[in-house]
Amino acid sequence: MLRERVAALVAQASDGALTTAEVLAADCSLTALGLTSLGYIRLIDAIEEAFGFDIEFEGSLDTLDGLVDHLSRFAGRPS
Repeated sequence: MLRERVAALVAQASDGALTTAEVLAADCSLTALGLTSLGYIRLIDAIEEAFGFDIEFEGSLDTLDGLVDHLSRFAGRPS
């Protein structure tokens, strides 16, 4: 469920360039999938709003699974 929720946020942040299904099916980085730097800014904002904590992107967070893994470790913790 978290994976689908984050994929939907990525699709939303792409401003229509990606669908949730494309993000879920991809086996590459979000950058290789086509998420732009502006898309990353939108994604960070969306994640911070949806989960209620700040996030800093690192190299390991450039894939859907890396991002989901990171969020699953921090979701529910006080900010």
